[in-house]
Order: sequence, then structure tokens, then C-alpha cells
Amino acid sequence: MKKQKQVILFLIFTLAVPAIGYISFGIVTALIFLAGFLGGYILWLLTPNTVSFKSIKFWYWLTFFFFIIHRVEENVMKFQEELSKITGVPVPEVSSIPLIVLLILTVVAWLVAPYLIKRGYAFGYYIAWTFFASMGITELAHFVFPLFTSESYRYFPGMLSVLLLAPTAWYGMFKFSRRRIEQN
Repeated sequence: MKKQKQVILFLIFTLAVPAIGYISFGIVTALIFLAGFLGGYILWLLTPNTVSFKSIKFWYWLTFFFFIIHRVEENVMKFQEELSKITGVPVPEVSSIPLIVLLILTVVAWLVAPYLIKRGYAFGYYIAWTFFASMGITELAHFVFPLFTSESYRYFPGMLSVLLLAPTAWYGMFKFSRRRIEQN
């Protein structure tokens, strides 16, 4: 059973990420962040913290590698500009404080999660779940975005790399949900 204090603190973190996403990118992106973090939170609540990082290490880092490729594709193909056309929210400045905080709460936390899991910290398990849920569920929004453009269904920046990213995250979720204790 999860400790009540952790459940509350992690819920606050879960809600803080989309709130900051709203400040940076508006409601659409905030809802996407909410899906990944709330999904990860629910998965964390439903699964025991007994799987070692060793058992998910390959899938975690492979998913992270595909996430980096995904971010490169988004940047090269101007994802933020295309999303801005749909939402009407201007692309935030790279140096904006909310964007920097958002990067720390997501990417930096995802980089620290393996260390925390190896030491048995519940926050590490929770953050890893948010990572897998964000990569495996919310990134599928790239296939929905074209429906909101004035053009016929077409490629949307970031779409190609999601074909590798999402299934890798799904398998990571499968491995992470296994109910056995292994040595770190």
C-alpha cells in the first residue's frame, strides 16, 4: 500500500506539471501533459514498487534515446510552430522561466529516476511511470494533431519518431508492471 503522504505529494507534482505547461503552452498542451502525468500517477498507484531498475534498464534507456530522437525531429520539423497554428498560443521563448521549470520537472526528473529506483525511493518509481506513460500514451497525440489543421490528414512534426518511441514505452510499461522482486 502506498503511503498517504507520498500519494498526496505525488498528486501535487502530477498537477503542477500541466499547470506550468499551461503557463508555457496553453490549455491543449497542458491537457497532454496531464494525460501523461496523471496516467503515470495512476499506474504508480496500481503497481507495486518491487521491480528493480535492472529489469527495465534497457527499455528505459532505449525509450529515452528515442525520446531524444523525437525531440530532434520536433525541433527540426518545427513542431512548436505547427502546434502554435492549431492552438493560437505563441511559441514560448527558450529562456522563459516556466519553460525552464517544466524541463526540470520532466526531463531532469526522468534522468534522475533510475538513481532513485536503484535506491528504492517511491518518487523514482512514480517518475518512471510518468515517463513511460508520457512517451507511450501522450506522444500519440501527434497522430491526432493533423485532424485539427485546415489541410487533409498529413505528416505532423514528431509523428515518425513516435512510431519507435511509443511501442518501446509500451514494452517498458509491461516490464515495469511485473510483480516480482529482483535485485537492483
